[in-house]
Amino acid sequence: MKTEDYAELLESRGVKPTSTRLLVYRALAGHRSARSLRELDDELDTVDRSSIFRALTLLLSHHLIHAIEDGSRQARYEICEGDDECSLDDQHTHFYCEYCHRTFCFHTIHVPVIPLPEGFTAEGVNYLVKGKCPECARCS
Repeated sequence: MKTEDYAELLESRGVKPTSTRLLVYRALAGHRSARSLRELDDELDTVDRSSIFRALTLLLSHHLIHAIEDGSRQARYEICEGDDECSLDDQHTHFYCEYCHRTFCFHTIHVPVIPLPEGFTAEGVNYLVKGKCPECARCS
């Protein structure tokens, strides 16, 4: 996707497409795995961490990205796959490698439907599998 397309997408969701917001969104879109603030900060060396964090917070609030907790004590962020906004139907399984500490997205493995007791409404799901990724398994 081109920068112009990202700008149109952000505008369609009510987000002014500033250069920082576009850089953060493009960085997330350019990876198949969820990224932490630290990883984005390392990648976007021309943007300060607080600006990246503000962009992430805004993109989250407009449902352009979603955050997952993978047990590493830092949130990881990724692009929402849906056309309108992130929904429970867009949620998928994540895998956290306990050796290299990367989080992988399994977009084709959806989160199982969990029947909740009456009165409870799910607004988000974090389905995480922990173990050893293929690359780490080859090295051991």
